[in-house]
Amino acid sequence: MTPASGRVFIIGAGPGDPGLITARGARLLAQADVVVYDRAAEPLLRWAAFDAERIEAGAPAERSVAQDAISMLLAEKVRDGHTVARLKWGDPFVFDSGAKEAMFLHEQGIPFEVVPGVAMAIGATAYAGIPLTHPESGDAIVFVRGHEAEVDATPGLDWNALAALDGTLVCFAAPRLVARVLGALIDHGRPGDDAAALIYRGTTPAQRTITGTVAELLARVRQESETDDPALLVVGEVTRLRDHLRWFDARPLFGRRIILTRSPERARDLSDAIENLGAETVLAPTFRVGPPDDPEAVDRAAASIDRYDWVVFESAVSAARFLNALMHGPRDARALARTAICAIGASTEEELAARGLKADVVIPELRVESIASSMLEHAPLNGSSVLVVRPDHERDVLAAALSANGAHVTDLVAYRTAADPPDSPAAQAIYRMLLDGKVDAVTFASPSAVQRFAALIGPEQAADLLNTTVVAAIGPVTAAAAAQMGIKVQIVPEQYTVDGLVAAMARYFAQKA
Repeated sequence: MTPASGRVFIIGAGPGDPGLITARGARLLAQADVVVYDRAAEPLLRWAAFDAERIEAGAPAERSVAQDAISMLLAEKVRDGHTVARLKWGDPFVFDSGAKEAMFLHEQGIPFEVVPGVAMAIGATAYAGIPLTHPESGDAIVFVRGHEAEVDATPGLDWNALAALDGTLVCFAAPRLVARVLGALIDHGRPGDDAAALIYRGTTPAQRTITGTVAELLARVRQESETDDPALLVVGEVTRLRDHLRWFDARPLFGRRIILTRSPERARDLSDAIENLGAETVLAPTFRVGPPDDPEAVDRAAASIDRYDWVVFESAVSAARFLNALMHGPRDARALARTAICAIGASTEEELAARGLKADVVIPELRVESIASSMLEHAPLNGSSVLVVRPDHERDVLAAALSANGAHVTDLVAYRTAADPPDSPAAQAIYRMLLDGKVDAVTFASPSAVQRFAALIGPEQAADLLNTTVVAAIGPVTAAAAAQMGIKVQIVPEQYTVDGLVAAMARYFAQKA
């Protein structure tokens, strides 16, 4: 790669919800070799390539010296031939330093593109149920620079004109500056009984919206003037519509923090489903997927798949790894024509279906005693040739059980998994969340996930910490594994699927509300 092939994409990350990044922004972020990101945009790293270099640049708005260093870093990475994603909170060109960074790149002759993002003023108001415009609420919107300027001084504006504005005024600011803005409006003639709202941590599961009059909010923020938590101030008649238009904070899991114990490759469907109901998800670093000790063994098995009467996939990743090897070799899916397929788990069944394959037998969970009997209902096992495709963290007990029924079993490890050490920053952060009571639920989709998570937070403390929160298991086998470790499971869905698990959690917390 030559230096000329490098480029910077200045991407707006939106105001907090990872799903608010544009489709183009997510696509370019996934293609980047290097991601330089604002601290507030860190949740968006889920869309980045797993092997991309990740560099935290700090707060959304940087002071001048730090900003110059960031600009030079971007230029250096491009000159090294990299494609760089500069991930910026909100929109890069709305009260942000994106234009300054772009100007620096222009002066250096470095190619760049700007991908707009959802600005805080747009996203937070929509999520709070407050439209910025309405036919009966004035004809103007005024955005006032606030927290982005990193000063608490009252902006030097025509406050007489702003106080008389027939429309909506918006300012993102810390409490001290909010108080100054509200005070200036009242001092220059704005009626104290005009409607207003404060939106904290907009578009996130921690969003909090306070409505009232200008005078009421002024009194409130003066009491909170020692805090640094910024909020979006909205002044105008549009704020009165919130009671009719609120939706985000009315969802069944809103405000909940839920820990997921799946590999990053398989967590997306679960995290999306939970976040769609309003919760924040935290991915525990219990599973990192890597190649098996003998990667060529998967290729060899795929090339000779027609030798087998059965193939059993113990996980969705097992199925994906094997089928990828099959398609990349001299054969294709037609090689499975005479081979019966057994899928363990709904996600494995879904992975096969996505590739145009229907499993002959589907087992909800890895319950060894039921697998052989279910397979026998479909076809004989005695004398049959069976390929078991599994991860390394599952023991070879299934192969032994099938062999006991007369099958000739080939046990194939399709991938390895590893976990972060207990002293890693991510593990320590989760330990602290549990210790401080800041976790609403922990989900487990397999017995090995229970064991891995216990090892991550400490086997001796696992039961004590997990029994301070809600534990959700995808099925009875996983629940039994937790019970053996002294962990109480409150949620087990009737259907052992991701959708079943999410629905069961929604019902559980609705009953507790």
